[in-house]
Amino acid sequence: MTFPTGLKNSKGGRPAVLALVVLLQTSAAVFFVANALSEWREDGVGPQLWMQILVTLALILGVVLGAVELRRTLSHQEDQQATIAKASGEMHQVVQRQFDAWALSKAERDVAYLALKGLDVAEIATVRGAASGTVRAQLSAIYNKAGVSGRAQFAAHFVEDLLAEGLPGDPPA
Repeated sequence: MTFPTGLKNSKGGRPAVLALVVLLQTSAAVFFVANALSEWREDGVGPQLWMQILVTLALILGVVLGAVELRRTLSHQEDQQATIAKASGEMHQVVQRQFDAWALSKAERDVAYLALKGLDVAEIATVRGAASGTVRAQLSAIYNKAGVSGRAQFAAHFVEDLLAEGLPGDPPA
């Protein structure tokens, strides 16, 4: 059985569990069908054969329902990943527009972006191949252009817009 590509990279275990259940149910259904056919050839139709047919039909129904649920789960997971990718792209555009509004230079944009990602001065200096003092000076210039006093306010400027709509579960205003 070939698993869908989204299954092996999934962070949640639900698709893997559903796939395993479908696989086990399919194997059991195949076994019961083969066994029922064998008994039908040997003994004809009897109460035990009817019971095996009933169990086989229940297993086949389980396989179908499990496969439907697996497909639904994978589709939902793909939709969520697409939504996250879209939101990430939109956030990147918001950040770039704000950098434009602040008239950040190319170097300042790079430093600002790394700061937003959570890198400290030493890490930014290493990534950029610059001295820590240079990075500190660039961060000061960025904070000045942004009208904030430090890293926390700088990051909060971007998070503030995301939270303006309220958090899930917040009571309506």
